[in-house]
Amino acid sequence: MPKMTSKQKDPRDEKIVLEKDDSERKLESLLFGGDDFQSALKAGHDANPLALATVSDESADEAEATIEDDLENIDDADLFFLDSGAGPVTTELDESPVTPADAEGHDDELDELPAVWHDSDDERITISLAGNNKLRKLRIAESEGVISGKEYIRRLRRQYLQLHPTPDWANPKANKEADQEDDDSDRADEMDTDDEEAHSTQPLAKLLQGLDFTKIETQGPTGGRPKLRKDVIGIQRLKDIGKDQPSAVTSLTFHPHYPLILSSGPASTLFIHHIAPDAPAPNPLLTSLHIRRTPITTSAFSSPDGSQIYASGRRRFFHIWDLNTGKVDKINGSADRREEQKSMERFKLSPCGRYIGLIGSTKKGGGVVNIHNTGTAQWLAQVRVDGRGGIADFAWWSNGEGMTVANLNGEISEWDGQLNRIVARWKDAGGVGTTVLRLGGALPQFSKQSLGPNRYLAIGSKSGIVNIYDRSTWTSTSLPRNPEPLRALDQLVTPITQVEISPDAQFLAMASEMKKDALRLVHLPSCTVYRNWPTQSTPLGRVTSVAISPNSEYLAVGNERGRTRFWQIQG
Repeated sequence: MPKMTSKQKDPRDEKIVLEKDDSERKLESLLFGGDDFQSALKAGHDANPLALATVSDESADEAEATIEDDLENIDDADLFFLDSGAGPVTTELDESPVTPADAEGHDDELDELPAVWHDSDDERITISLAGNNKLRKLRIAESEGVISGKEYIRRLRRQYLQLHPTPDWANPKANKEADQEDDDSDRADEMDTDDEEAHSTQPLAKLLQGLDFTKIETQGPTGGRPKLRKDVIGIQRLKDIGKDQPSAVTSLTFHPHYPLILSSGPASTLFIHHIAPDAPAPNPLLTSLHIRRTPITTSAFSSPDGSQIYASGRRRFFHIWDLNTGKVDKINGSADRREEQKSMERFKLSPCGRYIGLIGSTKKGGGVVNIHNTGTAQWLAQVRVDGRGGIADFAWWSNGEGMTVANLNGEISEWDGQLNRIVARWKDAGGVGTTVLRLGGALPQFSKQSLGPNRYLAIGSKSGIVNIYDRSTWTSTSLPRNPEPLRALDQLVTPITQVEISPDAQFLAMASEMKKDALRLVHLPSCTVYRNWPTQSTPLGRVTSVAISPNSEYLAVGNERGRTRFWQIQG
């Protein structure tokens, strides 16, 4: 035990303080400075960088200036080190293979803007891609193992751009090239009158050269066609029409004379296919037309000759494609009707070919149908109906001299074009949330008091019910306020989106887009749903459009996957 000094007190009064040994004095010298440390610092010799010295102000200034001069020439790597954890870090980098073609565009985009921050450590650290499951997707080649930190950051940015491409609104070049007419019509306050790039295609006569029309006939109901049975239907599936389209097929129309079918959808493209089921390449594509940045909602052949195609989307204008000349014209709406005609996406051409009806809206909650002349595009008349929510749908009378209009509340208005007024109003039985309306068939006797020359009327609703009415005894003076339907079809349980009556009025097709394979065929005279078709294996999908050929022989069904199924009605 060490001896107690004279200055130390008795250990019974307080703790004993031991004398410093050599190791303690050496540590004290390193921490608080000593003669050897100060002399080494003044002489500029290497010393422990962690040691602190107590020197004079003049000596400290000189030492600080010397250290600053030395640090300017020292790399960051000599001042810091990377703690890689347990295990050695491989510093041998694999030679990265050539960047694939699909990534070159992203690399150019990354190189366009300079980096805001540069860290020298990025060039020295190494990242193992093969040893981390989450990083293996960044490898370009399977044999690639370790890459530099700079390349690692580059690949992370490239992966992000692949998953989240730069939007058009953030691309200045794309914004300069975008046309102002592409703004959505319901957001725009002014009429779109910008000039559009002129379209031109080959005339239909050149496109039809070399086609054989003797094996198929689509025009007009044939007088010798047998009557369909009411319980089961003879139907045969044919080759699908064309290939898969880039979007849902929302509109299908047969040509009134030629074996052609028109299809379109939100992909802004019109497709015309030749109906030839027995050809080596069945139902080939005849031609197509892309209308730039205009998602097409409705398209149709003109009546009665089919020499033109009308197409429209959610815009303040529509397009007319003249098949005789191949020219495409853009038709703007009337400037004085822009408040109630904000969009021309929903239209119907009259069977006589003289008029086009466009569904509009009013500020008071009702609805209007603006009628224009197809030759001059001039506004002629307007059918205005009351009802909350506006117009659900309308249908032209087969002679083009009037129309039947339905609002969302199930109230039906009969408009006579010769008198230019609504001649009758009535209520659909149980009609709440009307969605679609179709007219079909011909009256055995037609008079001036009749509500058009059509016999059958089919009305679909959101409840999935389709009411079928027989109009043979209806007149403008004898129509009851609440007529009874001939039959209420309740086979579908989701909102009805498609109803089509065959031209010979022998069958009806009804479908709902809200549910897969929701389509039924109905024998119209007896209002009997066919029990043998469709079956569980019928590949319908979600039906977005239905079309029946003019001779009632072919049935085309478009779905949301861009496919057009095709069947032949045999009897």
